[in-house]
Amino acid sequence: MPSFTLPRSLPPRLSLHLGAAVLGLVAAAAPAAGMAQAAFPSKPIRLIVPFPPGGGTDMIARTVAQKVADLNKWSVIVDNRPGAGGNLGVDAAAKSAPDGYTLVMGQTSNLAINPTLYTKLPYDPLKDLTPVALVSSSPIVMAVPVNSPFKTFADVVAASKGKPEAVTLGYSGNGTVAHLAGELAENAAGIKLRHIPYKGAAQAMTDLVGGQIDLYMSSVPTLLGQVRNGKLRAIAITSAKRAGQLPDTPTLAESGYKGFDAVTWFGILAPAGTPAPIVAQLNKAINQALVLPDVAEKLRSEGGEVLGGTPEQFGQLLRAEVPRWGKIVKDSGASLD
Repeated sequence: MPSFTLPRSLPPRLSLHLGAAVLGLVAAAAPAAGMAQAAFPSKPIRLIVPFPPGGGTDMIARTVAQKVADLNKWSVIVDNRPGAGGNLGVDAAAKSAPDGYTLVMGQTSNLAINPTLYTKLPYDPLKDLTPVALVSSSPIVMAVPVNSPFKTFADVVAASKGKPEAVTLGYSGNGTVAHLAGELAENAAGIKLRHIPYKGAAQAMTDLVGGQIDLYMSSVPTLLGQVRNGKLRAIAITSAKRAGQLPDTPTLAESGYKGFDAVTWFGILAPAGTPAPIVAQLNKAINQALVLPDVAEKLRSEGGEVLGGTPEQFGQLLRAEVPRWGKIVKDSGASLD
């Protein structure tokens, strides 16, 4: 409220009137100030999941949302907004009011890959979103039929050397982390596989088990069941360290390609401009949920590694991953409109 000083020469009655007016202004401003300082949250928080219900991203979001709600006595509603490789849901969050009541579960694909993969993206992940907290990460698994002659990634390399596209590699969708991790593995090994993109995992898994394709790369949850029931064999993991659910499967780094690390990470973000105190409060609530044994076990059971950390750490990762994956997309030649 603008400040001013009463002139000394005003008549006493006018001074009293002005003084009363000032008091009235202060009284009128008090409710507004109280509203500005109201405790957060005072209504339900919406967590947008930019993929359909039932998938890995949805499972992670619902696990964390439920525990955050239980611990803090908040109302957290998961809102599935699938479409355009996750772009529709992320864009909806980016264009929401920056008040902490709309969040989004982002991941490597829609935050670090899609800015280069799509020629026209309606949001900029570095400018239109505020990192709140990393949640978890999950590696990509390279699997073969159980009767395949390939026991290791070295066997794949040996079969491919000097024979471009002699070995087939399947994955779900161009420009996905699995696709690009495959590109990275090829480049590291100096080989060329024949790529076969699928629209979804169901048909790919049928073809892989049946031997119609030699290799398939996907997330741990997608392949874990078939590996455990003996229909598939996991021969390599793309993360820097082994997956807890597949402890006997070596990493590509262990297979001779030092520094190889390609994972899908998941994190919660808010619209740009969300007040720092609200971001800090949300970050604290998410980290408190992630350290609970049941939450950590649920995420690990799906092949994930619990992350957590500060908004600043998430921001640093995002600033590093956008150009890193952007280069991989460009080198692969993948593009979507």
